[in-house]
Amino acid sequence: MRQKKIPMRMCAGCGEHKPKKELVRVVKSPEGEISLDTTGRKPGRGAYVCRSADCLRLARKARRLERAFSCQIPDEVYERMEEELSRNE
Repeated sequence: MRQKKIPMRMCAGCGEHKPKKELVRVVKSPEGEISLDTTGRKPGRGAYVCRSADCLRLARKARRLERAFSCQIPDEVYERMEEELSRNE
């Protein structure tokens, strides 16, 4: 029997390739709102980050999410996402 292919994604923080299920999707909705997508089903452009606040901080420092979404991301949005990640750890 053939094994199912596991989709891999790259973390915007540490740059490691990991299985999609181990990462959290950060999504920019069609309205321009940026948030965490824990279900992986929200519509919009997505980028992936490990489930640790450290990787989110690395992505913030290197401006990788801003580059992925081609827009400025306010500090409040990063703080809200960090809070959500630390609650889910």
